[in-house]
Amino acid sequence: MEPRINLLANELGAKISKRIYNVSLAIQQSPLPRTVQDLVMLRASQINGCGFCVDYHSKDAAAAGETAVRLNLVAAWRESTVFTAAERAALALAEEGTRLADAHPGVSDGTWAEVREHYDDDQTVALVSLVAMINAANRLGVIVRNPGGSYEPGMFASMAP
Repeated sequence: MEPRINLLANELGAKISKRIYNVSLAIQQSPLPRTVQDLVMLRASQINGCGFCVDYHSKDAAAAGETAVRLNLVAAWRESTVFTAAERAALALAEEGTRLADAHPGVSDGTWAEVREHYDDDQTVALVSLVAMINAANRLGVIVRNPGGSYEPGMFASMAP
């Protein structure tokens, strides 16, 4: 599979990509635990079928110390015992926030209550923003057919301000 266009090789595409990356950096630097961020980005990317993002976020999570068992079970987190209650709440929000177009009623009150039980205001803002941003990134990757397999942890560090 070949990409339809290299967004980073296009002047406007690079400009937009850098801004998206900088919003992602603000989320990364938030008080939302990095492990939760990695799990949420991986799960949304799996749902959206973005090979590049699944590659990116699974490799970054592994490089940060996430275990293979947990990474392999993200797709089946509801039937797994390796995730905390807080992680499960975040994964539920990621799924419900990602499946908006699948005749899903949106984020349920039950999921929202679980999120609020485990995360303070800043963490919740970061989590909601993360779900929105990873879905935007997934859509970019899928639309341009950016294939998975070539990501190396840290390869986008030069985009930071």
